[in-house]
Amino acid sequence: MIHKILSDKSYKLFLALTAFFVANALIAECIGGKLFSLERFLGLSVTHFSLFGEPGLSYTLTCGVLLWPLEFILTDVVNEYYGPRAVKRISYTAVVLIAYAFLMFYMAMSVPADRDFWIGSKAAEGVPDMQKGFSAVFGQGMWIIFASIVAFLISQIVDVFVFHRIKKHTGEKRVWLRATGSTLVSQLVDSFVVLFIAFKIGNGWSWQRVLAICMVNYSYKVVMAIILTPLIYLLEYGIERYVGKEAAAEMKRAAMGKEAS
Repeated sequence: MIHKILSDKSYKLFLALTAFFVANALIAECIGGKLFSLERFLGLSVTHFSLFGEPGLSYTLTCGVLLWPLEFILTDVVNEYYGPRAVKRISYTAVVLIAYAFLMFYMAMSVPADRDFWIGSKAAEGVPDMQKGFSAVFGQGMWIIFASIVAFLISQIVDVFVFHRIKKHTGEKRVWLRATGSTLVSQLVDSFVVLFIAFKIGNGWSWQRVLAICMVNYSYKVVMAIILTPLIYLLEYGIERYVGKEAAAEMKRAAMGKEAS
């Protein structure tokens, strides 16, 4: 069995996609605690606006959104060639490892810090207490962690469902429609669920604030989904070159067969 895994290109491809999928999700969670201004990042002036009666809005986003669009691109690629069971498997794997990582982060924050050298080792660089700095970076709120994991799982299931519903009607044509369409629907779900759990339930935000910030975040994700659509075709081209056209076609047929069963 191990020799088959190491020699079969479809197995090796799945291992590579899974590894990148999990690593990308974990990195996105780790950097998600930092907020940045999209307008300033693009060299534009910050313009505040109102939505649903919520004033003072702007495109202030978490750094995690820089990586999450790739996660949904990978979801569509795995869905196309390996089917929904594979997507669920890698999604569950990612969730378990993210939960494990944050457990280790909290353990690292809890152990006694070295006071002789480490605590003040970066004082000259503006960080007088390394323990507080470490905890500030890795100590995201439990509501946010829980919300992120739940939203990720639900949006993945929605993505799988929509992707295969569209593919049943389009066949092998219109890759852009099922890839972008499933991403647009699942990202709306993801944007709402994470805000609802973390800030409506966890922090008592009003419905208008939740909906306003949800639509701001979602509008960014819509643009990114459209911009990254050509990446789907590029990845499919690379996969066909790697495993061969006949093998790629057989993988797609098997993926649909798994879904039908």
